[in-house]
Amino acid sequence: MGTDVNKECEVLLEYLKGIFCDSQVESIDIDELGEPFKDLGKGLQYMQNAVKELVMYSAELSKGNLSVEFPEEYNFLCENLKNLHANLNHLTWQAQQVTKGDYSQHVAFLGEFSDAFNVMTKQLKEREEQLKEAAETAERRAEMIEGYNELLIEMLSKRKEWLLVVDKDSKEILYCNKRKQVGVMDSSICHTCKRRLSFQSKLLTWKSNEQYKVWEMEGEADTFYRVTSFQMEWKERSSYVHIVVDITDEKRNARNLNSKAYHDPLTGTKNRLFFEEYMEIVLRDELEAMLCYLQLDGLEYVNENFGHDEGDEYIQNFVEIVKKNFRGGDTFTRIGGDEFCVVLSGNMAELINKKLEEIMKEFQEEVYRKYQCSFSYGVVEINGKENRLTLEEILEKAEDVAYECRLKNIAKYPVIFSTLVE
Repeated sequence: MGTDVNKECEVLLEYLKGIFCDSQVESIDIDELGEPFKDLGKGLQYMQNAVKELVMYSAELSKGNLSVEFPEEYNFLCENLKNLHANLNHLTWQAQQVTKGDYSQHVAFLGEFSDAFNVMTKQLKEREEQLKEAAETAERRAEMIEGYNELLIEMLSKRKEWLLVVDKDSKEILYCNKRKQVGVMDSSICHTCKRRLSFQSKLLTWKSNEQYKVWEMEGEADTFYRVTSFQMEWKERSSYVHIVVDITDEKRNARNLNSKAYHDPLTGTKNRLFFEEYMEIVLRDELEAMLCYLQLDGLEYVNENFGHDEGDEYIQNFVEIVKKNFRGGDTFTRIGGDEFCVVLSGNMAELINKKLEEIMKEFQEEVYRKYQCSFSYGVVEINGKENRLTLEEILEKAEDVAYECRLKNIAKYPVIFSTLVE
């Protein structure tokens, strides 16, 4: 009897150890136990089921499975886990509310975790307020920029110049201030540009590695345009921007100013200013040239005796004869009232002196006039790199030669200077 009791106690003890130490413990057969031990065996079986349920329940919670069913009410071992389960369910619901923007959620039942959760919701609320404020500021700024853009586009549409934005790769016109159109523009229907900008195709195909360039184009009917081109990003597209300004009037005014600045109004020849600037280049670049100094004889006499209108005609007749006897590329200038200069490239003094003798003969054949026509001249060679004379010295040398010619004219035609031809 004593041996059976000890044996059954050993069986129950091993069973108890297996319940807490062996996850694969097998249940005992109650019927094989003696009568005094059957109730104890049933109690251990109850404990085994409770521990097994506890292990399974805690395993699901450890994996975050909050949808697991609560253990039976009789299982007191799971009581605290069930409380934790309920708290986690509620915390999950609170977290969902926070994601919806409800930062009033407050946790007070999870110790340090509660403090961390509450600090997080407070910071999220502050951050949301900051983001809202930043968003409102950005929205106001966007509205302001949009207003400025609309104003700028409206102003650009009324400007005389063209503003074209061309896609760098596809060559599509993305924007033209002369046409109100949203999106990509078909260049074939931009009638305004095609009518006025005959070189539009050159703008569309323009390509340069330069970031900024100013160039000029000639349009139809002697019109001129200044084009300012640069690269930029236009609505996230790499583009070229061309600002085209009509400078036709500017060019014409410049021509007129240039004409007035460098031309003699009476004869249409270049004036002394042009002569001095031209000679500065000749001497600076050490060019070989011929300078012919011409002085019209008797101009003061003609003005005093026949009037200044006749004197002007005398000058114009002289200029006309000189012009037709020299090449169009030769530089003919009036440097004083009765003084003129012709500058020719190269050294050919003998040929030029002969040419001047022919001009003198033709000029003196103006027999229909009431006075004899004549001029004095002096030719000076400018020997390029060997030249050491200044312009003043060259002119002085030419005047000296012309003076000798003048003396010969006085001796040969004294009537030009002193006697009125009847």
